[in-house]
Amino acid sequence: MPVLELTELPQSIGPRAPLAGLDLGEKTIGVAVSDVSRTVASPLELIRKTKFSDDVARLFQLMESRGAEGIVIGLPLNMDGSEGPRVQSARAFARNLLRLKDVPIAFWDERMSTMAINRMLISEADATRARRADLVDKMAAAYILQGALERLRSA
Repeated sequence: MPVLELTELPQSIGPRAPLAGLDLGEKTIGVAVSDVSRTVASPLELIRKTKFSDDVARLFQLMESRGAEGIVIGLPLNMDGSEGPRVQSARAFARNLLRLKDVPIAFWDERMSTMAINRMLISEADATRARRADLVDKMAAAYILQGALERLRSA
């Protein structure tokens, strides 16, 4: 299955199947999941990157445990909308993932997601730097997925 446009994602999976959201960092993968109505995204887990096959195996375990049938991957575009090395890395992750499992994947613009989450954790939760490091990627995954869910509802 190729990478889909976000609006094509719901047609390629079950009507009550949750979606998984991913924030791909250099050392971690933040994972979030939606509810079955695809209304609310919740942070799920932070996968510390080791070996690609092990990382993806854990992702697939998480998806299976929650019944998630599609993935929204944050696409780290530059502020001007252009694509840099991090976008290429996200696209390569999706291609490699598809070699292991035929799963519907869509990308969602994640510009400013990590910054927004850090700001929220500092101002509202008064989280320490160490605590923020443990939370930010999985919360950014939820932020990315929530944006995609809202777009899907308005489509």
